Amino acid sequence: MLENIWFNIQYGINHVLDINAYDHVLFLIVLTVPYVFKDWKRVFLLVTMFTLGHTLSLILAVYNIVYVKASLVEFLIPITILIVAIFNVFTAGKGPQKGKVGVLFLSALFFGLIHGLGFAREFKMLLGDTDNKLILLLEFALGIEIAQIVIVFIVLFLGYLVQTLFRFSKRDWVLVISAVVIGLVIPMILKSDYLV
Repeated sequence: MLENIWFNIQYGINHVLDINAYDHVLFLIVLTVPYVFKDWKRVFLLVTMFTLGHTLSLILAVYNIVYVKASLVEFLIPITILIVAIFNVFTAGKGPQKGKVGVLFLSALFFGLIHGLGFAREFKMLLGDTDNKLILLLEFALGIEIAQIVIVFIVLFLGYLVQTLFRFSKRDWVLVISAVVIGLVIPMILKSDYLV
């Protein structure tokens, strides 16, 4: 019983930290980079919105309520990352992030919904004929949340180091990281099967 629970949690953790599917990590980076440690509650809420969206779309897909073409989902995932990264570029250094919360909450929720749909087919194979789909989904969601908190902590910690030790301004830190992410997601969009 406990082994199964841990397996499902670990599966969620590995899903986020999969080096071959780094789009999830890129989204967390651009979502977190404008913040510092004292904003941890806001960042935690943003990350939780993502997990809620991800879990909701998995539930809808697993119970065959929603089906979206895989090529469209794979196209939309980097688009959502690009939107948040560009948003960061235009709002970097413009005071506190309080005004961004509404847009970012919706982005996190939307990205979660899209990303969950992108993972639905693989997740259905994991489920097999099990009766406890909802329990398995919740354990998986817990794993996702744990991995996301680890990534968010690393981004906040690196931001602290760069801004404290290397005297980078917060604005420059946000601009550089967001620009790097933009450079990584544009090829993902251009290679999408949806555009071909």
